[in-house]
Amino acid sequence: MNPRYFDDFSPGDRFVSAGKTMTEGEIVAFAFTYDPQPIHLDREAAEASPYGGLIASGFQTMAVGFRLAWQTNLFSACSLGSPGLDEVRWLKPVRPGDTLRTVIEIVELRPSASKPDRGVARIRYSVIDQIDEAVMTMIAVQILARRPAPTEKSG
Repeated sequence: MNPRYFDDFSPGDRFVSAGKTMTEGEIVAFAFTYDPQPIHLDREAAEASPYGGLIASGFQTMAVGFRLAWQTNLFSACSLGSPGLDEVRWLKPVRPGDTLRTVIEIVELRPSASKPDRGVARIRYSVIDQIDEAVMTMIAVQILARRPAPTEKSG
């Protein structure tokens, strides 16, 4: 795939990542390190909870969803970082055995008024499961480099 830049995207563009199946071991390991709530760590406690079983941390779902999006290489040539996220929503529990994919949708593009080498994109990330139901959504404000101007080759 040719490198993409800010100028190569349009509002409404949509891309889908490859999938990743979540394992109980990964869920517990992430929870142990970053979100040690019983619903993420302890099968028996999770079964007694309103969720009726072990579920992944929402932060793990976000991290996996972003990793899957990054692995599409859509923004590998142009990403200049992000000042933040808007509208993060965890919609459905992620359980061991669920296979996640990320749907990436360009919502809005705005060239920078002060820095002509970049623009700002609003990108909706929807993490979906194996039955195509959204388990998490968020909107990222992403700074993207514009396509470099062609240079003349000296001969």
